This record gives sequence, C-alpha cells and structure tokens, in this order.
Amino acid sequence: MVQVYFLCTGNACRSQMAEGFAKQILGDHCQIASAGIECHGLDPRAVQVMAERGIDISNQYSKRIDINYLRSSDLIVTLCGDARDRCQVVPNAIKKEHWPLNDPAQVVGNNQVKLAAFRHVRDQIESRISDLAIRLRN
Repeated sequence: MVQVYFLCTGNACRSQMAEGFAKQILGDHCQIASAGIECHGLDPRAVQVMAERGIDISNQYSKRIDINYLRSSDLIVTLCGDARDRCQVVPNAIKKEHWPLNDPAQVVGNNQVKLAAFRHVRDQIESRISDLAIRLRN
C-alpha cells in the first residue's frame, strides 16, 4: 500500500482538499493523510467547495506533521513553498513532489471572490490528484 502525505503551512485548506480528493480518487490502495507545519483549523470554505464535488471533509481536522508518518511515507506532496522550505528533513528514499498552489485563504474580497479562489484551487488539486492516480497505477 502506498502511503501519501500532503503538507501545507496550516493544514487548513489546500492539504485538506488534497486529502479529501485522494481518499476518493486513489481509493483503498493508498493510505492518505495531510498535515501542516502549524494548525490553523479546517477552513469552512474548503468544506463548502469540497461538498460541491460530493466530498465531505467536515470531519477532517487540522493537525501538525507526524514525524513517524512522514518518515514512513512513500510520497510527500507539499502544496505551498512554506511547507516545502520548512518541512523537517525528509529521508532521500522518500519521493517528494511540490505543487505550488496559491493559498485561497489569503485572497482579499467579498465572500464570492473568496469562494471563487477556493474553487479554482480545488479544481487544480482535483486535476493533480487525478494525474497522480494515473502515475501510481503505472
């Protein structure tokens, strides 16, 4: 079973959405988790836009990086430069990918503008998880 770890700064939206999509798309042949360098709490807009895709992440919660899970992972995906740059030392045997996605929680504007940013990042994550699924099956 392939173990995948999605990392972001606060484990509030990008890594949470990645975990939700990965659990749905990658299915039972992968063990999936997400974490952050810090815990910022699950962003309600991430929950909302994932529900629009039929994925319920409302029971997920923000957590800090578990060094044991990190060291036993087969693939670590960082979703922001902060996580990539500040992540604890990862053993060379672990495959690493960096998906530089904008933080939708940092977008300034009214609720519709913010939701549009969350949807855009959600769609990017869905596409990348779908591509990852193809690569893992080959």
